[in-house]
Amino acid sequence: MSGSGDRLLPVLRVLRLVAYAALPAEVVLAVCLVAGVRIPGAVLAVTEVVTVTLLTAAGLVFLRLRRRGLSTREAVAELVPEAVLRLVGHELRLMTSLVRWVARRPHGVAGADGVFPHARDQAALFYGFAFVCLVETVGMSYLLAGRPVVHAVVLVLDVYTVLFVLGLHAASVTRPHVLTGDVLRLRQAAHVDVRVPLGLIASVRRESLFSHEKTDGELNLAVGAQTSLTIELTEPVDAPRLLGAPRPVRIVRVHADDPKALADALTRARRAPSPSPGPPPRA
Repeated sequence: MSGSGDRLLPVLRVLRLVAYAALPAEVVLAVCLVAGVRIPGAVLAVTEVVTVTLLTAAGLVFLRLRRRGLSTREAVAELVPEAVLRLVGHELRLMTSLVRWVARRPHGVAGADGVFPHARDQAALFYGFAFVCLVETVGMSYLLAGRPVVHAVVLVLDVYTVLFVLGLHAASVTRPHVLTGDVLRLRQAAHVDVRVPLGLIASVRRESLFSHEKTDGELNLAVGAQTSLTIELTEPVDAPRLLGAPRPVRIVRVHADDPKALADALTRARRAPSPSPGPPPRA
């Protein structure tokens, strides 16, 4: 931003500082109200006024950013910290994956030369987690039947937990590894999506590993605590962390339901001759 945009920078900083204080205060007040804690009316009034003022100011700044030519995504990025956007985006991808799972519509496979699922070996584990969460939901509903407000809040949290667990598995099912052209796209649930150019792959070997130490420069995309393929690169690629921090890696260990098919596809793709231009046109 420049010119009038520079004058918005102090406003954006103030909005973020107020948001960091006001939004957690809203959460604390909500918890206290649910727990039956008596909150002075003046405190509630001040908190609500601050919240409404914050939202109004954010809306006005958003409109000014849009009038300056920023897209909706860019304007939101100016108002909301990147870490918050990434967390919200992750949750939305999980919920969207549930819809894709039911509709049998995998993500990012259009025009792919090869699609390699990798979620089969974790299915039983996630179904077990979801069942335990469901049992806990029923039990808490019974225990809190006499406290309707608390029961409603806990029920919402419990249902979301079940959806979250199923969403993690659904994201793995609907986001397989994909080979397209000269790029291998490796994914894990909704939080890892790494594009590896085939020209950077130094070697591919099949090896089953069930323990993975955290080491700089290595990325382990384990499924059911195992990886079945190790890919070494000639130079690092960036595999950003969940909140956006860079993570250069030169060794990537992944799992596939059929690791031989993935290894063979990579070998063929790396050996395939690059397209060469035809003979020059005659004068």
